[in-house]
Amino acid sequence: MDIYQFLIKKKFFTKEEAIIWQKEVTEKGKTLEELMMAKDAAKEAEFFRWKAEALGVPLRKSLPEDIPHEVLSIIPRESADFYKITPLSVERNNNILAVGMVYPENQQTQEALKFLARQQKLSPQIYLITLSDFKKIFGKYQTAEKEVKQALATLKEEDDLFASEESLTAGKGGFNRLVEEAPTIKIVSVILRQAVEGDASDIHIEPSRDQLRVRYRLDGVLYSSLILPKSVHAAVVGRIKILSRLKIDETRLPQDGRFSIKIEQKLVDFRVSTLPTSLGEKVVLRVLDASEGIKKLSDLGLAGHNLILMEKAIKLPYKMILVTGPTGSGKTTTLYSMLKLVNNEEVNIVTLEDPIEYFMAGVNQSQVNSDIGYTFVNGLRQILRQDPDIIMVGEIRDEETANLAVQAALTGHLVFSTLHTNSAVGAIARLIDMNIKPFLIPASLNTVLAQRLIRLLCPFCKKKTILNGELRKYVSEKIELLPSAEKTRASQAIEEMAVFQAVGCAKCNNSGYSGRVGIFESLEINDDLAELILNKSGEREIFAVARKQGMFTMEEDGVIKALEGITSLEEVMRTTAEN
Repeated sequence: MDIYQFLIKKKFFTKEEAIIWQKEVTEKGKTLEELMMAKDAAKEAEFFRWKAEALGVPLRKSLPEDIPHEVLSIIPRESADFYKITPLSVERNNNILAVGMVYPENQQTQEALKFLARQQKLSPQIYLITLSDFKKIFGKYQTAEKEVKQALATLKEEDDLFASEESLTAGKGGFNRLVEEAPTIKIVSVILRQAVEGDASDIHIEPSRDQLRVRYRLDGVLYSSLILPKSVHAAVVGRIKILSRLKIDETRLPQDGRFSIKIEQKLVDFRVSTLPTSLGEKVVLRVLDASEGIKKLSDLGLAGHNLILMEKAIKLPYKMILVTGPTGSGKTTTLYSMLKLVNNEEVNIVTLEDPIEYFMAGVNQSQVNSDIGYTFVNGLRQILRQDPDIIMVGEIRDEETANLAVQAALTGHLVFSTLHTNSAVGAIARLIDMNIKPFLIPASLNTVLAQRLIRLLCPFCKKKTILNGELRKYVSEKIELLPSAEKTRASQAIEEMAVFQAVGCAKCNNSGYSGRVGIFESLEINDDLAELILNKSGEREIFAVARKQGMFTMEEDGVIKALEGITSLEEVMRTTAEN
C-alpha cells in the first residue's frame, strides 16, 4: 500500500493534508521521512513501524557494533550513501545477504541492490531500517584513523611538502600548495566529520613539541581522538584558516572566523578561534549543527515552576529577562529558544551577538566587531534607532551596556541578555555593582534564570539502584526544601526513592552518559522582592523571600532529574559543587 494512503487510513492526516505533504516533498527535494523527522511530525520509531506495515517489509533494529567490517565491504560506501542501503549480515552457506534499506519502495534502489548482490553471487533479504540507524551504520564504513593514515601516507610521498614549520608559516616550501593538497583537505575533512558524527560540541587542535593532538569535547568533557605528526600542523591550521577566510600568514595574533560545510547532507557551521602558543597556533572550533534546529524550552530541561515562569515572562510587551551562568552553561541556547517563541511577522527582533551562533529566519542579527569599534555599547545604541520591539544582547559585560539595556527595558522594549553570575539572586548584586540604581532594577527587570548543564545518563546502560545511607539523607533533605508544586510533579519518583547510576557501554563510549540537559533556578521580581531591592537587602534575604514564593535551586532541580532517571546524583553534585 502507498505510504500516503496508509497514513490516511491510520488517520495520521487527511487526503487534503496528504496532498500538501506530497507537494512539499516535491518542492524541497526531500523524502517524506526526512520532512517528518525535521518537523517532529512523528516519532521516528513510530513512523517506521507504520511504514513497515504499509510496505509489508519487516522492520529491523540494527547496531553498528553488530556488523563486521568485512560485511560492510560487500556494498561500496558510495552506493550505500546514495541509495541509503547497508548490508547487515551474510550467510555464505545459503548465499543470503541481509540488507537494511531506508527506502525499499524505491524501484531504482531495488534495481541497484539486485545488481550489487548479483556481483557478489548473493540473494538479498530486505529489511526496513530507520534513518537514524542507517546514519550510525554508515559512520562505521571507514574509520577516521584509517582515512588519516592514508592521507598521511600520501603526504609522506612528497618529501618537499614536509618542510619545517618555520618555512611553512613564512610562506616558503610550497605552503599555499600544501594546504590545498588533497591529503591535507582529507585530514581536515576527517577531523570535522568525526566531530559531527560523534556529536562533539568543540574540536581542539593542539600542537606539542613532537606531535599534533586532536581532542573533542563530548557532553562537556574533553577526549583525545587523533594524534598526528607535528609536521602537518601548519598545513592543517592553514586549511582551516582558508575555510574561515582568516589571514593565513598571521600566526602571532589570535583570529576569529567561521565557515559552513555539508556533512552527511547536513549543513554544519563551525566557529573558529586561533591562539598563538609557544609551540605554534592552537585552533578551537565550536560545532554548530544548524540541522538540529532550536530546541523547545521543555527540551532544554525547563519544567514545572521554572517553565511556567519563563513562558509567562516572554509574553510581556517589555522589561528585561536575564539568563545567568558561567561560560559554556548553555545561556545563549536558552536565549535562542526564547526568541523562537516570540519570533513572528508582527514584531521587529534585533540581536547583538559575539559571535552569532545560529542564524534565525525573521530575526535581524548583528555581530559586534571590537577591531573597528563596533562594541556592544555602540551596537545597542544603533539598535535602539532601528525601531525594535524585542532586543537580544548577547552579554552584559560593563556598566554602559547594562545602563542601555535597562533604559531599553524601561522604554517599552522586551530585552533578553546574559550575565555571568553563579545564581539567579546573584544577578541583582551584579547589576548594582555595575552602578544600576536599585530603584531601576524592579522597574526594568522581570525574570532571572540561572542554569548549568549536566550530562544525561545513557539510556542503554544506566543501572537502577534504591537509595540508602548518606545519599538517601542528602536527597531527603533536598526534597524537603522543594515547594509543594514540585513535590507533586515528581511525586512518583520521590516515592520510589531510586536513582540510576552511570555504567558505560559501546553506545556511549563507555562513559555512562550521552547528551546534556539544563538544570535551572528562576527568580521573578515581584512587589515583595522589589521592596527588598529598594532597601538594599542582601542576597540571603532576597533568596529567603523568593523561596517562599516557589523558587528552588539548580541543585534541587538536579535532584528531581536524578530521581526521574535523567541524570545521576554524582553528576548533580559535581556540577553544583561551586554553588
